[in-house]
Amino acid sequence: MRTSLLYLYNFLNIFLPDTKFFKFKVFMLKLAGATVGKNVRICSSTKILGNGKLTIGNNTWIGHECMIICSSSITIGNNVDIAPRVYIGTGTHIIDVNSKNIAGEGISKDVIICNGCWIGVNSTILPGVMLEEKAIVAAGSVVTKDVLTFYLVGGVPAKPIKKIT
Repeated sequence: MRTSLLYLYNFLNIFLPDTKFFKFKVFMLKLAGATVGKNVRICSSTKILGNGKLTIGNNTWIGHECMIICSSSITIGNNVDIAPRVYIGTGTHIIDVNSKNIAGEGISKDVIICNGCWIGVNSTILPGVMLEEKAIVAAGSVVTKDVLTFYLVGGVPAKPIKKIT
């Protein structure tokens, strides 16, 4: 994405009501280089940062005060519901016991959120994670591993709670 236009997107959102002007916000995100589907609704208090590739499918909701940091690729499918204060990021570090600090070289790992997923409030989706179709992440969870289709996960770190039937 074009970081200067993404900066402008985040700046203009300060002045917009959280749950209005969705088409304008989508227009600005597209200008910044994101691929955004139809009927996408992103609250103005959500911050989107990074120079990676962001793709958001149709009919997706991204709630209040979310943080999306994209240094590689984040794909969010169709009909996804992301509750307030969710963090989704692609950047991490290689652990290096021989360096001055344990957080060694920075790396990026893609995040994929498939169609129909629901991510609960205050959850964290870490780099390299894939949420398969219609996966559910319980509120306050930290997702460190892939989540299978129709599974509810929760906790820190998130573990399977039950299969949704």
